Order: sequence, then structure tokens, then C-alpha cells
Amino acid sequence: MRVCFFYNAQHHQVLHSLPVAFELSAMPGFAVDIVASTQGHLDLVRDLQKLYPDARVTYRLLEQPWPLRLYSRLIQTGLPPKLLTLWHNRALFDCYDAIVVPERTSLALKRFGVRRPKFIHTSHGAGDRAATLDRRIAEFDFALVPSPKTAQWLLEGGLVRPGHYAVGAYAKFDIVRRLRTQKRSLFANDRPTVLYNPHFRPQLSSWREFGLRVLDHFARSDRYNLIFAPHVRLFSPPTQEKYAAFAKYDALPNMIIDLGSMRSIDMTYTLSADAYIGDVSSQVYEFLLSPRPCLFLNGHRANWRDNPRYLFWTLGPVVSDMAMFPATLDQLLADPSPWREAQDKAVAATFDLSTDTPGHHNAQLLAEWLSANVKHRATTFASTAERVH
Repeated sequence: MRVCFFYNAQHHQVLHSLPVAFELSAMPGFAVDIVASTQGHLDLVRDLQKLYPDARVTYRLLEQPWPLRLYSRLIQTGLPPKLLTLWHNRALFDCYDAIVVPERTSLALKRFGVRRPKFIHTSHGAGDRAATLDRRIAEFDFALVPSPKTAQWLLEGGLVRPGHYAVGAYAKFDIVRRLRTQKRSLFANDRPTVLYNPHFRPQLSSWREFGLRVLDHFARSDRYNLIFAPHVRLFSPPTQEKYAAFAKYDALPNMIIDLGSMRSIDMTYTLSADAYIGDVSSQVYEFLLSPRPCLFLNGHRANWRDNPRYLFWTLGPVVSDMAMFPATLDQLLADPSPWREAQDKAVAATFDLSTDTPGHHNAQLLAEWLSANVKHRATTFASTAERVH
């Protein structure tokens, strides 16, 4: 059975399904292709494959006709236009038995006439936002759901049905474990380190309202270190021109500005920080894998109380006025104990931590469903590809 794992968005999505691809490729009866819209995606996957010596995958770079290549260079987003790329490569996608994606845009292939493959959704986070209940999820044939909490919401919303979803483990943790990413000192001092991780969507993010004032507060601080590592889409792609706007912080020994490196997505910062400041990013749950102080910035004046889409805002104080920020942060770090019980319960509802090998666990769930629901047909690929053992 030939299965495509497709990547067409920012690199942070790769880590959420790639362990499943590598583990599935080592199982008998499955041929796994890593298909991507840019060479950068494939380079990242090749580098991570070193962590999975048993993986057997083929790499395929999607074709980009010259108008698409020109458009990509002109707009400088780092990614080719998604829908046009899907349209141009629709014949390739229709050769697969299954297509596995961590996003929803690829469902457009169905409108473009791709009928053969089953569409599998893996998601790319385990947060509480409304995106968790995207109506498009119902269009997938099977969903590997990242948490018991998410599964309950999807069932209640009629977006998944019994026999066509499974609650998996959090696949990203598999790569993090193999990278041996762990808490480490990122500063040459013993100050507490705070991570500021604003979201990218203007209508939800704290960046416009609070961002520079947060950075300036820590620039003046003699008590704390700050890692500014926003959601990678906030400054995507992280060009030199975008970094130039933060030049005044470069020489400060207590600040790190990272607009989108590998350390922004491999949990280096969420594991190493002592406290978290954010708004609506699901990364707060990755941070809370080891419960620690969290502070949330309500820059969009959300009416959040008793709203399940803001469940994570019950795991630490919420600040709507920057004048309250310094004292709230100091008090939180002095005594985070009032939030500990709620954090423990939230993590238990968000992640299935019963397995030490989440990639293999999820691959087994997927293999079982595919074997029961997909009738394999012989496939001939006309395009070139690279097989890596």
C-alpha cells in the first residue's frame, strides 16, 4: 500500500506527523513517500530521518511550473501558492492509496478530481481554539486525534464518527525524545527564564497590543531572562529585515530573539523556560508537560470566562492591562502553586502519555485502519523520486 505524507506549510507542522511516517515505512506492506512543496521541507525531513534508522521512505518534490516559481520569489513567503501547487500536481496525488496531512487545505484535492486516496488528518497541535473544530475535519476519511479532549469535542460536533478516528499519542514528543531535547541553560546567569510566545493571528494575538512593551520590560529587567519565540507564522519567513526591527535587543545578555529557527519548533524553549507568557497558542500545553507558571495576555479583549475555547486561560493569571503585568508576573513566579492542580488535570486531558513511543503507537493505529479500509491497487509513478534507506 502506497501512502503519501504531504507537507506544504511552515516547518512546525512536519514534526506532528513525521514520526508516524517513519514508523509506518518500517512496517511490512507499506511504501511511504514524503511529498513536499519545497526543498527546505525535504532537507528537514532528511535530517530528522537520521533519528529513525529503520525508516524506508521515498522523497518527492512537487513540480512547480515557472509561473509558480516566479510568484514565490516575488511574494517571498517561503512557500509556493498552495492551491495552484495542488492543482498542478493532482495527477500525482491520485496515484496514492492514502494521503496523510497535518492541515486541511489539501482537501482541495478532492475538488480537483482526486478520488482514489483516503484522506487522513493528524492535526498539528492540541490546543483549545475553534480551529480544533474546523468543519473540514468531517471531510477526512480518518483522523488521528491528538488528545482525549479533542476527540470528545470532535464527536460532540459531529466531525468524526466511530470507526473513522483514533485517539493517538502526541507524535511530536517522539522526535523531541530522540533529539534528546531537554531543559538546559540558555543564558550565562541564574535568573529565571521566561518564554514569550504570541500567536500569529492578529485577532487573537497579544503581539500588537502588548508585544513590544513586554520586550521592553524584560530589556530593563535585572531579574529575568526572556526568550521571544513567537509562533513561527508571525514573522514567516524570518528574514534579516524582520530581525532588524529587534536590533536594539541584540546586545542584551538576558534576551534571545528567535523568529523561527528549529529551536522554536523542537521544544528547546518550552522545555528550558521557567515560565510561559502567551495568548492562544497550543504550545502552552507542550510547555505544561512539566507544570510551571503561565501568564496569559488578553490583547484582543476576549470574553473568555466559561468559554471552552479558552480553557488554557484557567491555568494561570490573565492580564488585560499592561500596568498589571509586572506585579502579576512577580507574584506568579513567587508562588505558582494555586495553578498546579488545574495544570495537572489539563495535561492529563490533553495528552495520552501512556506510551514512550508515540510515533510507533500512532503508526500502528493508522496501519490497522488502512489495512481494514483501503483496497490496495498497483500504482505506477511517472515522476522521479529518491528512495532513502
